[in-house]
Amino acid sequence: MPVTVLRFNLVDPAPTPEGLRARYRAAVAMARYADDMGLSTVQTEEHHATGNGWMPSPLTFAGAVLGATRRITVTVSALITPLHDPLRLAEDLAVLDLLGGGRLVTVAGIGYRPEEYAAHGVAWERRGALQDEALETLLRAWTGEPFTYRGRTVRVTPRPATQPHPLLLVGGGSRPAARRAARLGLPFFPSAHLPELVAYYHEQCAAHGHEGWVMDPPATTALLHVAEDPDRAWERYGEHFLYEARTYAGWQSADIRSAVRSRATDDVAALREEGVYRVLTPEECVAYAGKAEASDPLVLHPLCGGMPVDEGWRSLHLFAERVLPALGTAG
Repeated sequence: MPVTVLRFNLVDPAPTPEGLRARYRAAVAMARYADDMGLSTVQTEEHHATGNGWMPSPLTFAGAVLGATRRITVTVSALITPLHDPLRLAEDLAVLDLLGGGRLVTVAGIGYRPEEYAAHGVAWERRGALQDEALETLLRAWTGEPFTYRGRTVRVTPRPATQPHPLLLVGGGSRPAARRAARLGLPFFPSAHLPELVAYYHEQCAAHGHEGWVMDPPATTALLHVAEDPDRAWERYGEHFLYEARTYAGWQSADIRSAVRSRATDDVAALREEGVYRVLTPEECVAYAGKAEASDPLVLHPLCGGMPVDEGWRSLHLFAERVLPALGTAG
């Protein structure tokens, strides 16, 4: 059975407090419905200094979702770890782990936008060292024992529910990221399907005496929207997909490797032809799932690019009520 993912970044091209409030409340309600219907995961992420409301506080959002649901996993992919105070982050993740009963998955990323570091007064040039410090601090803090941090003795409480610690993966698309994960004995989440980097990670794990494991993205990842009439949906809502594709592509330099990245940002027709963003009927979505590898996720993106909330709900209802039963995942 495929992993089913409900993705939220809460982007709005023209954000207002009232509009964002409606989107946040809708996202939590959608997560509750997805939980009831048997979807696997809610996924969110972290970005700053965007001007369009792109999720800046994924742990707060994760707490709201965990409190509103019973079974569904919440994945933060990725948290820009060097922007967070390590001790406070250890506390926050421990509380979320207790609240969610181990349902939080955190992917620790390093980020790729210098302006995010500048906005927080953090030196871009120190991001690698800060990432090392943050991850090492989390692992030591979650033991519940005193340890030395920046020259003083500290002890972090409460201890998380999950032992030896909450699920923490190191994300990235570079050899330093793979080495960091292997050295710390943490699983690795490549930023894209990168077999050579996965092999390198396993080599590094063996050198450090760790077994290791990888949450490897598929070779192609599509963001899905479900509609009775895809042509009409593209005509009415294609600009929302295009807005997100343009924004995300505009942040990334040529050397950044990402599982979801569009190069068709000139017009809606080109975006549709490319296939990174897909609008499918329920029947087409079932067929698409049938052709995918068993481990490939189905990623539903109901509020993509400022999508109207009502349309997001229509997509989610079609997915949950007509796709999931055909896949044997409804619960």
